[in-house]
Amino acid sequence: MDKVHLYDKIVSPFVTEKSTNLSEQNKIVFKVPTKANKKNLKTNIEKIFKVNVIKINIINKQKRTKLTRRKKVKISGYKKAIITLKKGQSIDLTTGI
Repeated sequence: MDKVHLYDKIVSPFVTEKSTNLSEQNKIVFKVPTKANKKNLKTNIEKIFKVNVIKINIINKQKRTKLTRRKKVKISGYKKAIITLKKGQSIDLTTGI
């Protein structure tokens, strides 16, 4: 039952070209719920993946409208967390969450 609450703080890994380049610096990027905070993220990630978290940066992307082919499209907002791990440690995202 405790594992369910731990995984509630991580929506999905954020895999882009920039986030892949950050993995060389021991940084992992996750999409997180909008109500997540740094303290809860740190404890949950340390418990789930058994790694030491040094620092967490949170970026909040606001929702916006975009004009495509003369139509207004709503793009939903999201929150992502860049997690810096202790040197020498890593999280294998290919195993799945």
